[in-house]
Amino acid sequence: MALANVRAMIDSEIEGRMRQYAWRKTPSQVTSLGIWFDLSMSPGMPVPKYWFDAPPAIAKVISQSTDGGVYHGANVSPQTKYIRQLTTRASVVTALPMTMILCDYLMYYPSIDDSVIEAQLLDNTTTIPRYTDGAGVQVIAVTVAGRTGGQSFTFNYTNSEGATGRISQVMVQNAFSAIGTIAISDRATLDSYGPFCGLQDGDSGVRSIESVTMNGADVGLFTLILVKPLAQTAIKEITAPYEKDFFLAAGNLPEVKDDAYLSFLCVPNGSLSATVLMGDLKVIWN
Repeated sequence: MALANVRAMIDSEIEGRMRQYAWRKTPSQVTSLGIWFDLSMSPGMPVPKYWFDAPPAIAKVISQSTDGGVYHGANVSPQTKYIRQLTTRASVVTALPMTMILCDYLMYYPSIDDSVIEAQLLDNTTTIPRYTDGAGVQVIAVTVAGRTGGQSFTFNYTNSEGATGRISQVMVQNAFSAIGTIAISDRATLDSYGPFCGLQDGDSGVRSIESVTMNGADVGLFTLILVKPLAQTAIKEITAPYEKDFFLAAGNLPEVKDDAYLSFLCVPNGSLSATVLMGDLKVIWN
């Protein structure tokens, strides 16, 4: 929503097209400084979503109606839903300050095997349910079984322009084996790409992934997930919640598609174990 639609934004709230929903997560994993982490598998509300709960290497779509995620209300089509405000807070200071990215999780390829050095072919009978052109869609590699670390991999994919045979950057896996950590995230590791996998030069989005190739064998498993980043926020300290009003902060509101599965990526400055993370999501529609 652009600034020109401020009247529509105000009318949405006055006329009752606004809801506010709470979320709460208590990670059990011992995370580490600078290693990105996917909150979706952590206990709390919403309930955990386990990225190894489907047959390996077969694409599976993700949606609010079937998988949960941070609740954002019912479908509103033909109207459009937007994030008006995000509030975040934490119970202890150990992992703070902490950047967070709210994403729409679209489709995943479960349980890629670190021990297989031949190309692992992925089944794309299913296609992404939202952002079907792949524009802005990124890939995260979530650890679902621990590894030794130090091995690298690439994947072949179709980009947002529909070009096939694209090859990702070479990405080195970290040695941090906590379930839910992003496998290629480590500020101390060369060819570590943070939360999102490195794409071929010039590409900005992904429609599907056709195969994964390990460049050396390891133990462990990871799941590749196609996500659409929607909004960035943070938790800075524990004495007050961090409130981000997207209209005031950026002059536009992130759109939320009908039936989107929402969850957070975060980069803690220490362990999140036994930390209560909570907040509110305020949406409007018009």
